[in-house]
Amino acid sequence: MKIIELRSDTFTLPTPGMRDAMFSAPLGDDVFGEDPSVLALESKLAHMFQKEAALFCPSGTMSNQMAISATVSKGQEVICDELSHIYLYEGGGIMANAGASVKLLKGDLGRLTKAQIEAAISPDDIHACESAMVSLENTVNKGGGSVYSSEGLEEISNFCRSKRIPLHLDGARIFNAMAVTGQRPSQFGAWFDSISICLSKGLGAPVGSVLVGDTAFIKKAKRVRKRLGGGWRQAGMLAAAGIYALDHQVERLQEDHQRARSISQICSTLDWVVDTLPVVTNIVIVKISKGLNSSSKVAELALKGIKCAPFGAEYIRFVTHLGFDDEDLNHFEKAIKA
Repeated sequence: MKIIELRSDTFTLPTPGMRDAMFSAPLGDDVFGEDPSVLALESKLAHMFQKEAALFCPSGTMSNQMAISATVSKGQEVICDELSHIYLYEGGGIMANAGASVKLLKGDLGRLTKAQIEAAISPDDIHACESAMVSLENTVNKGGGSVYSSEGLEEISNFCRSKRIPLHLDGARIFNAMAVTGQRPSQFGAWFDSISICLSKGLGAPVGSVLVGDTAFIKKAKRVRKRLGGGWRQAGMLAAAGIYALDHQVERLQEDHQRARSISQICSTLDWVVDTLPVVTNIVIVKISKGLNSSSKVAELALKGIKCAPFGAEYIRFVTHLGFDDEDLNHFEKAIKA
């Protein structure tokens, strides 16, 4: 039976060209700062986002947690949306690693506004938890791949800068966002103080994320990375995959978005689907009929060769990616309608 993998875009596999680049990468010891491929990747992304420095690490969770711990002190707070990955899916890292609190806001599909953030800033009062970071996510995973407008980001950035509160971006799928909006990396570099950039989702690298920011911030983050056990040795083979992804696999993200829209249209015809979240990028979230359970429905679909993920009791998530092509889409339609 043919298996259609739609649980996550983390299931991508390195392409033949990426594997060749990995095997031929020049290597060194990155803990000593001597891996030329790692240095090349860090330099490439720092330049792309017009930041002073960058730091390669194993995962987006680690790069987010490094950013928080390098910015926020014990007893301070991070302001974010209630759907944020840094809060829901990083093992309580904000509290465990930084000793910080979290102030959760309810945005529109995970997107916050300047007015919400302004209202949430703690007063200058010894009884209050000091607001020390604002974190946004783009695209928003739990928001069905929703994206921020340039106007919204500009307004939030200007406000945070006026209050001298660092602004962080969980950019796990930032290239998916840019593929939709036409925004440029340099714009994000201007809006945000720190950005976590994932390479192992739609871009198709097997592992890795890069944190960008100014030189002093990255120096602090590197110390945090060491404390978390994230020091690399000959990591250049992984960095080479990231470089290849940036050079060859960014423009094709539009194909993933188109196939996601097709999946949404197909699902809208099913009698057990009652609604779908707006599909903007490569994530499709459907709401199933009352009386059905998402985990049970996912198990049923797996028997038809369709792998997807429960997203709460009433929702199911499908994510398109490099390993899902038009032939797979046709097979998906036939199997899910059978």
